[in-house]
Amino acid sequence: MEMNGARALLAALEKDGVDIVFGLPGGANLPIYDALVDSGLRHILVRHEQSAAHMADGFARIKRKVGVCFATSGPGATNLITGIATAYADSSPVLAVTGQVALAMIGKDAFQETDIIGVANPCTKYAFQPRTAAEIPEMVKKAIYISESGRPGPVLVDIPKDVQQATEDIHFPELVKVRGYNPVLDADFSQIGRTVELLMNSERPIIMAGGGVILSGAFSELQALAELLLIPVVTTFKGKGAFPENHPLAMGPIGMHGHAEANKIIVEADCILAVGARFSDRSVGRFDEFGKGMNIIHMDIDPAEIGKNKLVDVAVVGDVKASLKTLVKMLSKQVIARDKDNSWLRRRKELIDYYSESIKDYTRDLTAKKALKKLREILPSEAITTTEVGQCQMWASLHFDVISPGTFFSSTGLGTMGFGFPASIGAKAARPTVPVVDIAGDGSFNMTENSLAVSVLDNLPVIVFLMNNYMLGMVAQWQRTFYNRRYMGVHQNSCPDYSKIAEAYGAQGIKAQSIEELDKAIRSGLKSDVATVIDITIDPEEDVYPFVAPGTGLKDMITGA
Repeated sequence: MEMNGARALLAALEKDGVDIVFGLPGGANLPIYDALVDSGLRHILVRHEQSAAHMADGFARIKRKVGVCFATSGPGATNLITGIATAYADSSPVLAVTGQVALAMIGKDAFQETDIIGVANPCTKYAFQPRTAAEIPEMVKKAIYISESGRPGPVLVDIPKDVQQATEDIHFPELVKVRGYNPVLDADFSQIGRTVELLMNSERPIIMAGGGVILSGAFSELQALAELLLIPVVTTFKGKGAFPENHPLAMGPIGMHGHAEANKIIVEADCILAVGARFSDRSVGRFDEFGKGMNIIHMDIDPAEIGKNKLVDVAVVGDVKASLKTLVKMLSKQVIARDKDNSWLRRRKELIDYYSESIKDYTRDLTAKKALKKLREILPSEAITTTEVGQCQMWASLHFDVISPGTFFSSTGLGTMGFGFPASIGAKAARPTVPVVDIAGDGSFNMTENSLAVSVLDNLPVIVFLMNNYMLGMVAQWQRTFYNRRYMGVHQNSCPDYSKIAEAYGAQGIKAQSIEELDKAIRSGLKSDVATVIDITIDPEEDVYPFVAPGTGLKDMITGA
C-alpha cells in the first residue's frame, strides 16, 4: 500500500503491539509527529530526551517487551544516549527512534546533524538507518526482534527526514530473519546433567540469582528449585526481587552494599549455582578471590558472559527459565526427601539471627532504615518500586524487602542518577492500576524532577519517596570515610524546597519529619490522583552500612559469626 515513511514507521510499531511511545519532537522528526496525529499510538510528551529513554526502559522492565522512545536529530538524539546506555548495561529492551537530517546532507555538518549510529553503536545491540521508506517496516520488525530476544537490550533506528517524507509502496513482513543473529534459547541438557551431579553431591549449595531471572520471568522455576533442594538463595542487586525476600530460604542481596549474612554464607558454600548473574565487581568483590575452593555453575542466556569475569566448572547456556524448568524436572527424579533441619539450613538461621542482633539502628526518630521499613509496612506487596542512585539505592538494597517478584528495579550496571523517577513513570504507564514508588535521594531526583510535569499532565501518578539530606550523600560518605571529611562539591544547601516544587507542577508535596508524619504522607500518596513528593528529612551524617573500599573481597565485607 502507498504511504510515506513516517506512517510506515507508526504502522509497523502498531503491528508489533506497541501502543505507547515516549518522546519529544524537533525539526528532523516532524513528519513522524505529524503522522502521530492520525495514529492509534499514545504519545507521552517528555521534558528531556534522557527521561524519554528512562521511561521507555521502565515500561520495558515491567512489560518485559520493548519500550519505545522518540527524539529528533543532533542534541535530541545525543540526549537519549545516557538512557540507552543505562538500558544496555541492565539488558532492557528499548527501541530508540531518532530523526536525522536528509540523506543528501549527511556528512556535510548540517544543522543538528550527529552521527548517532556511530555514537550509539557501543551501547546498543544494533543500529539501523533506512535509506528508503520501503525499508522501514522490515527494519522496525528486526529492531524489535533483536531488542527483545536472547539477552534483551536497546536498538536504534535513525531515519533521515526525507525518508520519513517519501511516499512508496509499503509492505509489512510477517517474519524476519537477521543474518548472523542466533540467540540460544533452548536448555542445554548435557550441561544440566552435570549441574544435577554437582548439586546432588554438594553439602553446602547456594543459589545466586541475578537479573536474568527477572528478565526471563523465571520466578516460579527458581522458587521451585530452591524449595526442592532446600537451598538458601542470595541475589545480586540487579537480581533483587527475583526471589521473595520474606521467603524462609531468602538471604537478600550480596556485595558491597549487600546483607552481611548473605555475604557470609556465600563464602562458606561449596557449590554456587549462579542464575542469570554476571559476577560483577559490585556483587562479588575481587574476581580472583571469589569462589575459591567451590564448584561454580553458571546459567545464562548470553554465552559472552560465561568466563568473562569468573571461570566456572559448568556452563549452562540458554534461556534461564527453560534451563531451570529442565533442571527441576531432572532433579525431581533423584530427590526423595531432604532434611529440613540440616546443618546448612541451621547455619543460615544462625547467621540471620546473629546479624539482626549485631547491627543496631541509628538513634534518631526518623532514619533511612526506619523510613523504608515504614514504606514496606504500608505498601501492598504488588506495588512497583524503582530507585535513584546513591545512598537511597543502597538503603533500599538493605532495608526494603521485595515480596512480589519482578516489582523492583534500579540502574545497577551504569548507576545513572536521575533514572528512577522517569523510570517509575514508564512503569506506571505499563501497569496503571498498581502503586508505583520511586525511592529517591535529593541529588538524583534533582536531575530529572521536571518529569513531574509528565506525571501530572499524562495522569500517571507516582510517589517520590525522597530521603533528603541536602547532600550528594554517597559521595559525602566516601569523603568522610576515605578523604578525612574533606568535603567538596556535595552540599546542596537546602535548595530547592521539594514540596513547593511539586506543588508548582500541580503535584502533591508533603514534608515528613517524624515516623507519624511519614505514615500519613505515604497513605495520602497512595490515595492521590496526582504525583506525590514526600520530602523526608534525613541526617546528612547518616551512612550506609556495610560499606567498604572498592576492590575489596567479599570476605573483607563481613565480620563475626
